[in-house]
Amino acid sequence: MKKYLQIFLIAAIGGAVSLGLYKAVERRNTIYYSKPEGVPVRQVALYGPGVQGNLPDFETAASVSVHAVVHIKSEFEKKSLVYDDFFQFFNFGNPTPHEYISPYSAMGSGVIVSADGYIVTNNHVVQDAVNITVTLNDKRVYKASVVGTDPSTDLALIRIDEKNLPFLAYGNSDDVKIGEWVLAVGNPFNLTSTVTAGIVSAKARDINILGSKGAVESFIQTDAAINPGNSGGALVNTRGELIGINAAIASGTGYYTGYSFAIPVNIVKKVVDDFTRYGKIQRAYLGVYYREIDDQFAKDKGLNSLSGVYIDDVVAGGAAEKAGIRKGDIIKNIQNKPVNGKSELMEVVSQLSPGDVITVAIVRDGKEISMPVKLISENPGKMVAMSNNRIQLYGATFEPLGEQDKARYRLNNGFKITRVEPGKFSEAGVKTGFILVHVDRRDVSSTEELKDALTSREGGVLIDGLYPNGMRAYYGLGL
Repeated sequence: MKKYLQIFLIAAIGGAVSLGLYKAVERRNTIYYSKPEGVPVRQVALYGPGVQGNLPDFETAASVSVHAVVHIKSEFEKKSLVYDDFFQFFNFGNPTPHEYISPYSAMGSGVIVSADGYIVTNNHVVQDAVNITVTLNDKRVYKASVVGTDPSTDLALIRIDEKNLPFLAYGNSDDVKIGEWVLAVGNPFNLTSTVTAGIVSAKARDINILGSKGAVESFIQTDAAINPGNSGGALVNTRGELIGINAAIASGTGYYTGYSFAIPVNIVKKVVDDFTRYGKIQRAYLGVYYREIDDQFAKDKGLNSLSGVYIDDVVAGGAAEKAGIRKGDIIKNIQNKPVNGKSELMEVVSQLSPGDVITVAIVRDGKEISMPVKLISENPGKMVAMSNNRIQLYGATFEPLGEQDKARYRLNNGFKITRVEPGKFSEAGVKTGFILVHVDRRDVSSTEELKDALTSREGGVLIDGLYPNGMRAYYGLGL
């Protein structure tokens, strides 16, 4: 009996010890805040196994989004010159190269933004495509036509011939908050209707991927996973509203590594509206040269704050100059939206149109002033007359070549470019100091001839001339 009693007691003690250890290490779904004596303890729910509630609900947003996001297949043609044989390549005989066309294709995504077939995607998904095929989530297939492309925002609008399509409603990207849950919907790796979730990591990101001067980069950064094929897809909030168009990832491998970037929907709305109403982008122009304010610059200039952007100069005849904005002013906000850098400034202005009157808050001599500014087109009237026979055209300032320079360069005519601002000439790569001699191989000798040669043509022109070091240069100017 004593032997059995000892075994029982040992087992009981072992069980009690085991239970005590389990209770000490078990995972708890609640914590208790320590309160002063006499105050009731409040139980606080934590996320954990079996805990329901307080969790974001993605089901509604996902079910709405997948039907409005499409798969895009773009077909391209790469053209190259091919010689008939090895010897002709080295000019043995008369070389007779012929054109060889290599077809290739790329995949992407798009978002239906209206029931009558308008679809937004990235410019890099469809630019220069010879054939575009759109596949809906229900597997219907359509041929699409390009309504317009805008490399400066990396957006494009295409259309399919169909009615009563499911589409996404626009949200407001200005209201998006850092830390907010979002969904990315697209077709990565050719896998249709893929939904991933994450949060907004940052706003107004400039990652310098579009390259061209005047490009609008003010991305929403998220950690929702996107990969090749997601380009042009939707970034939506938990209500299923479109807040961005997925465009890029930051990665050393080409695949998702935690950083995704989307174009804010407020920019998207402006691009879609311009293409549907005008057939082209109506770009507004503030007309300022500016720089961001860092700690050292603020110390050098004696500034009391790091907020805003500093005006280095204003464009002659531009909207800012006409409104009274001067060099040395600091823009604090536009339309009550804070402006602290290039990306924020570009994002705000890109949502506006020529003719809009906006309120710009500046700081001058320590005092904040609000100014009404009427925005103008990037090339107002295509030409601004200036004093002493100088003219400004497409962002470039010209002055007639003097007799001394004509003799020096052995020219009978020409115009010297004394300044290059953002515009057609800067986009073509023309530098200050270039001497324009011919337009489409014709002499230009007077300001009227120059104006007529560059404003009466559609599509583009070829300009040629030389630089002060004697180097000849040729440029294709898109008009």
